[in-house]
Amino acid sequence: MKLIVGLGNIGESYQDTRHNIGFMVVEKVAKELGQNAIWKEDKDAQAFLAEIGGVVLVKPITYMNNSGKAVKYLVDRYNLKPEDVFVIHDDIDLPLGKIRIREHGASAGHNGVESIIKALQTDKFVRFRLGIGRGREDKIKHTDQNLRHRSVIQFVLSKFTNSEAGAMRKLVKNGAEAVRIALLEGIDKAMNRFN
Repeated sequence: MKLIVGLGNIGESYQDTRHNIGFMVVEKVAKELGQNAIWKEDKDAQAFLAEIGGVVLVKPITYMNNSGKAVKYLVDRYNLKPEDVFVIHDDIDLPLGKIRIREHGASAGHNGVESIIKALQTDKFVRFRLGIGRGREDKIKHTDQNLRHRSVIQFVLSKFTNSEAGAMRKLVKNGAEAVRIALLEGIDKAMNRFN
């Protein structure tokens, strides 16, 4: 059994934001694996779940920074190893549309991933890092300056622009394809194709 976790924030104001790309991809995976996949809220798990065969698709409702609560509960409930967990999340350090798959490693400052590492007490779970681009400060003199912390938060909680819509749709499609390949053919095949 595999636990496929898409990270994001619940609520209408967060819908379609860069930070919710994990939700978008896991919803696409649900459609591809089971045409009639039904998301049900599980209050104990603090998540929306869709079970398809030996796969449990998860959208935590704990908000991003507490995603580990839902993941830990479900890992224990289904008696899984951390290696059985796939986490799909946004990555500001990757250009829009890029995908990187990793089997372990630090959180790289992503609060949702950090929460899962702390909850599972290990970093040995698979990550599908989805590039959402990196915004820049709105100053003519400093166009190459990286975003400050507050600006990073504003950027990841912003919606994709009209000019980015096509790249975003392609990213969701490719992210779902990467997960599908990892499930059916193994992580190495997915990494060879997308990394």
